[in-house]
Amino acid sequence: MFKTISDPADCEVRSAIRFLNAKKVKPAEIHSQLVEIYGENVMTDGMVRKWVRQFNDGRTNVHDEPRIARPSVVNDGLVAKVNEKIRENRRFTIRMLFDEFPQISKTV
Repeated sequence: MFKTISDPADCEVRSAIRFLNAKKVKPAEIHSQLVEIYGENVMTDGMVRKWVRQFNDGRTNVHDEPRIARPSVVNDGLVAKVNEKIRENRRFTIRMLFDEFPQISKTV
């Protein structure tokens, strides 16, 4: 019996997939080995197959690709203004919030 590893980093699991794929291990067997070491919730068989395809297509990076996020419109001044409006009118609704602060509705 092998020692199980709990809560592995995503890049660790992808590295194992890349390694086993380079050794020509079939995706179903890769999934089986991952489950044996990392547990049932490590990754689905379909996700293993997706990563094998990506590595076969030439991907070498096991880390997440950087994502472009929208800049936040929330700042301390806006939070203070919203809190003030709510204190003025305890029945302040989400609709009124969007009407009063249109910059918020653009991000939702």
